[in-house]
Amino acid sequence: MPHINAAAALQICVLLSALPAQYFISRWYGTDSAQRIQITERIIASWSSFTKSCLSRDAWADRLKLWLSKTRNWYYGEKKTKIGDSEAETHSYFAESTHVRSPKPEYIQFSVGQVIGHKRFGYSGVIVGWDVKAKAPEEWLQHKYPPAKQGLKDTPHYRILINKANGYGKSTAYVPEEEITIIMGVEVHHPDMKAYFSGYDGSKYIMQPWLKKIYPHD
Repeated sequence: MPHINAAAALQICVLLSALPAQYFISRWYGTDSAQRIQITERIIASWSSFTKSCLSRDAWADRLKLWLSKTRNWYYGEKKTKIGDSEAETHSYFAESTHVRSPKPEYIQFSVGQVIGHKRFGYSGVIVGWDVKAKAPEEWLQHKYPPAKQGLKDTPHYRILINKANGYGKSTAYVPEEEITIIMGVEVHHPDMKAYFSGYDGSKYIMQPWLKKIYPHD
């Protein structure tokens, strides 16, 4: 017995139903041959449209491709959003946020561009950013501040480019206000200086325009 697929079986059923369909058409619309022909043509056109949209493998393949495309766009859109949120969160730490610091609180003692000395470690450096309180990953804060010093997390913190002339091992630091003091007459040497500053006026470094927009009152 020859094998008959689903599409062929459906076509056979349609052919077998043609005669009953003609009978019902004649019963519903009378004996007017022109009207019966018109109705029959409409039925054939509807059937043709149905087979093309629902029984065609190409139509179903197109539907599947569209669904996969929407699913892929949704997935990568969500992934990109999560990555973007993660990157934004990372750049908000250690005074790297581009949020404009205005107005500047009166209790922020120091300004971007001032040269500082670290009271405990002795190195010099220049301030390139500040936060009203420590903004860093919780693990970093727990390591930096033991229970006895937890209160320092809520004090102003400064991002420092460390002077290479000191021979200190690190190139940047993020320190609380109480650990630094302003020093005069010292120039800072660091490979990133030109990215932040356009010059030195003898007392402090002059911010680049992009940095001045973030710290307009410094």
